[in-house]
Amino acid sequence: MADLPQKARVVIVGGGVIGCSIAYHLTQIGWDDVVLLERKQLTSGTTWHAAGLVGQLRPSINMTKLAKYTGELYRGLEAETGQATGYRQCGSISMATHAERFEELKRSASMAKVFDLPVHVITPEEIKALAPIVNVDDIVGGIHIPSDGYANAVDITQALAKGARNRGARIFENTKVTAIRHDGTRVTGVDTDDGGIAADYVVLAGGMWTRDLAASIGVTVPLHACEHYYVLFEGVAGLDASLPVIRDYDHCGYFKHDAGKLLVGAFEPHARPWGMDGIPEDFCFDEIAGSFDHFEPMLIDAMRRVPALESAGIQKFFCGPESFTPDVRYHLGESAELKGCFVAAGLNSIGLQSAGGVGKVMAEWIRDGIPPADLWTVDVRRNMPFQINRKYLRERVTESLGLLYATHYPFKQFETARGVRKSALHDRLAAAGACFGEAYGWERANWYGEPGTTPAYRYSFGRQNWFDHCAAECRAVRETVGLFDQSSFGKFRLEGRDACAVLNRVCANDVDVACGKLVYTQWLNDKGGIEADLTVTRLDATTFLIVTGAETEIKDFTWLKSHIPADAHAVLTNVTSAMGVISIMGPRARDLLQALSPDDLSDAGFAFGTSRTIELGYALVRASRITYVGELGWELYIPTEFMAGVYDEIVAHGAAFGLTHCGYHALNALRMEKGYRHWGHDITDEDTPLEAGLGFAVKLDKPGGFIGQAALQRQKQDGLRQRLVQFLLRDPAPMLYHNEPIWQGDRIAGYVRSGMYAHGLGGACALGYVTAPDGGVVGAIGADDYEIEIAGVRYPALASLKPLFDPAGARIKC
Repeated sequence: MADLPQKARVVIVGGGVIGCSIAYHLTQIGWDDVVLLERKQLTSGTTWHAAGLVGQLRPSINMTKLAKYTGELYRGLEAETGQATGYRQCGSISMATHAERFEELKRSASMAKVFDLPVHVITPEEIKALAPIVNVDDIVGGIHIPSDGYANAVDITQALAKGARNRGARIFENTKVTAIRHDGTRVTGVDTDDGGIAADYVVLAGGMWTRDLAASIGVTVPLHACEHYYVLFEGVAGLDASLPVIRDYDHCGYFKHDAGKLLVGAFEPHARPWGMDGIPEDFCFDEIAGSFDHFEPMLIDAMRRVPALESAGIQKFFCGPESFTPDVRYHLGESAELKGCFVAAGLNSIGLQSAGGVGKVMAEWIRDGIPPADLWTVDVRRNMPFQINRKYLRERVTESLGLLYATHYPFKQFETARGVRKSALHDRLAAAGACFGEAYGWERANWYGEPGTTPAYRYSFGRQNWFDHCAAECRAVRETVGLFDQSSFGKFRLEGRDACAVLNRVCANDVDVACGKLVYTQWLNDKGGIEADLTVTRLDATTFLIVTGAETEIKDFTWLKSHIPADAHAVLTNVTSAMGVISIMGPRARDLLQALSPDDLSDAGFAFGTSRTIELGYALVRASRITYVGELGWELYIPTEFMAGVYDEIVAHGAAFGLTHCGYHALNALRMEKGYRHWGHDITDEDTPLEAGLGFAVKLDKPGGFIGQAALQRQKQDGLRQRLVQFLLRDPAPMLYHNEPIWQGDRIAGYVRSGMYAHGLGGACALGYVTAPDGGVVGAIGADDYEIEIAGVRYPALASLKPLFDPAGARIKC
């Protein structure tokens, strides 16, 4: 074996299909100083036993784009490298046995039109014609994707490895990485049992080994292995090579032609975690024992779906490990903890059909230092440190595996590993009738039933059982006053002599304001894309409070910390757990709070955008006059130990003012009516404040400038090629969620970023970007120019650049 080099630009740890794809794509962009290290042999971890499905339609647009690219890559890989791939484009069929599943499939087919992936909605009769061995007696419909197929995972990996080698990458098998080198700030290389390699970048692509390897250097990568099953049947009557890949989601099964046999696999609702005591050191092309009894119910369903299986023989019963993540989304990108440490792991048993796109975006991400597209849903920085807790992972992944084939209902909540992070008010909110949802570990009140009850979700793509409860909560905020517990906000303090200068360089708005003023702002990247959307409050001359969303707590903290110069006198502290937040919103918010506090809360005495400490109950509370619902209101920042007392004081006096408990569904509906943006949906690192209609929060002429300023100045001069528009369906019946195509005449002008029923407007509301017909600068937005497609049906929509509710903002500043 060749000797290890002493230095490499990039070291990739892991020789499965993901690691080899990253090496392939790095060399494709011209980086030839790439080393890949594999502890045993290429594919010997979990890649070798992949079922080989290559599907392209994913639950979101950007993930579908990655999968679509993967299929395109595999189609030409054999011709490029001379290495057989076993790729076959046979198409796929996904079937529905009930109306809700069929609705999901039809909505997915509509989404696919946004990027030109042909997906056909088909009848049971058409399914039978395409797949004669399938029993369609209980099928109500399905979708057919002609460009889907399957491949041999080992052959694909070897082809990617060969392509990488041909362009200069070096691949070392039987070379175990024993440690990742770092200096506390960034990675510096790796140690192996054959020596060390210095490196500028290290990529952790070790599959189910990645959690422990990452944890050894303080990097958070939550994943855990589960047992994954399939059976090979031989002698299946009527089987031929033309059979499309079949997905019977409602019975958790998939079917694939495999060298004259039929492979039947499953993603069961309750999976069995594996490797709780560690992965054996000698694991290499290993199978695990599994349980036939566990798999048997899925097998019985498979025989009903393909009756020929009843008389066929079982050639092989297989069980192997696959790693799954807490939210069933990949872990990609640069870690929050160490610069230069990149992660590509947690592929949730769909690594082969994702590998091409993952390799491409990872190579570009390493090269450019920022993701090449909006990849937040799979960004490793979304993870919270607690999520590598082994007990948490063992419980959650029992559910994660089955969610791949579960119906993806809107607002679907996890059922396992609940109660991880609770507000100080949790028990009180439960007594008030809260139905909790889980978000980033937090238990948050999403809606309220009757006090003293334990309300629960009944899921649907239509109006769910909490629809009327949410309407009542929204009405209370618009007419009287509502109480929201928003303790899950991420909260940071930046303090020191240089704090103002540091923040003003990062913020697009000017935060060099008077003490006690609150500023809404964005943080941008060099391309002008929005990295964060938050508020900054100046507490005193050298101290600032930064408040951001719960989802981006780790990402935003990391972003700001990474932009503090080494010689700056500024200290950043995460104080999320130190304070709870109660928001009091609505036209009677002032009346209620003024009855409880001796401080002057009048408009003259406490203007919009002001933040200061007031007396409330027995506590001193920071009150910030701001709103995310479009009404008069205050966010109250309360030391955690005072939360219960302040809450009790507010509730005790609230009845006289019509106080109503309100949840996050109402919060979302109200902000949608007002056209307020949500980071991760309506605004991302690909969108600029000018495109998003947030130019009012940008100070282009700010002394000293800010990150992204030059890009915005160019865009302002050149004109906008996309604009964020608010839509309201003319028909009050349909429901909007996200990813629905926006039509302008006979062309797709964009797609819905976020949608929610707007009770104050009487219909489903959406935010989405639109482009011009010629791809040039977007001109005037006609109110009646657009339709939005839902499950194959187009609905006329009212379009507006201004908020459809209270466009002048009169209700806020009163």
